[in-house]
Amino acid sequence: MRLSVDEARALAARVLGALGHGDAEAAMVADHLLDCELRGVAYGGLARALSIAERLRRTGDRRRPITVLHETPVSARLDGGDQLGYLVARRATEIAIAKAAASGIALVGASDTWYTGMLSYYAEMAAAQGLVSFIASNASPWVAPHGATEGRFGTNPVCFGFPSAGEPVIWDIGTSAIIHAEVTLAGRLGQALPEGVAFGPDGAPTRDPAAALAGAFAAWGGHRGSGLAIVVQLLGIMAGSPPIPPDLAGFGFVVVLMQPGLLGPEDAFRRNVSAYADAIRSARPVPGGEPVRMPFDRSREARARRLAADSIEIPDVLHAQLVALAERTP
Repeated sequence: MRLSVDEARALAARVLGALGHGDAEAAMVADHLLDCELRGVAYGGLARALSIAERLRRTGDRRRPITVLHETPVSARLDGGDQLGYLVARRATEIAIAKAAASGIALVGASDTWYTGMLSYYAEMAAAQGLVSFIASNASPWVAPHGATEGRFGTNPVCFGFPSAGEPVIWDIGTSAIIHAEVTLAGRLGQALPEGVAFGPDGAPTRDPAAALAGAFAAWGGHRGSGLAIVVQLLGIMAGSPPIPPDLAGFGFVVVLMQPGLLGPEDAFRRNVSAYADAIRSARPVPGGEPVRMPFDRSREARARRLAADSIEIPDVLHAQLVALAERTP
């Protein structure tokens, strides 16, 4: 099914409204899901609304107001109130931006949340205000440590963002061989997983999404990715999550923002970031290879291309499910 950008945004907002979110909250989450679609991250796009509905159906609506538990001029800790991570992480980032603007640096953590989305979304918010960012989020134990076949940490994304004289440099990765949303979407579409990314509940390698969800995903990058995932898990614990969060609940989120001017002239830093990015892109590619890219170049180009075409493609089966969900009364 081909939708215009406005149609996709409206559909996502209608679904979120049917799930009990007010207009403002529904619009915030819809914007995040739409950005995933525009950047070609379909597994985190409109399909995620179905996963949100399934989680709420399983647990019921346990939402409480997002509250600040502790605060200093340069820090804050939030209770996410079992609210969607799209809303909690956005609030945490907004607080961090305000504190970093006033004091030069900010550390904000949040807990009791779930489905945080793309961390690069929040890094872009910070970069638009001229701030360097470090962001991380832990999750439920879907991923096995290197050398194991049982889950002990989440897909645990980590993100860094840097403003420049032009477009920001943003690096956002998950620390698992496959993302939870990818596995979920593959299951919805009846697709097999790639080789070597997941284990079934018996510990044997599997390409079956249902078996992978009942078992564990492999860590990305062997012992290096596994170690990075452990660090992210510990940062989430610092933000208030339990050591091993329950299924789709209790995630911990951390955002650290800095004014680059704390360590030197900001304008010079921005120019140097741009110059270095150009140097990376100008590196000679391997024989037969494509031009070298900086992190986030591909996402930015994909978003611009889809916006210009005013077109987003989603599978017909997902569109039908979303329309049916949007027509429900909250």
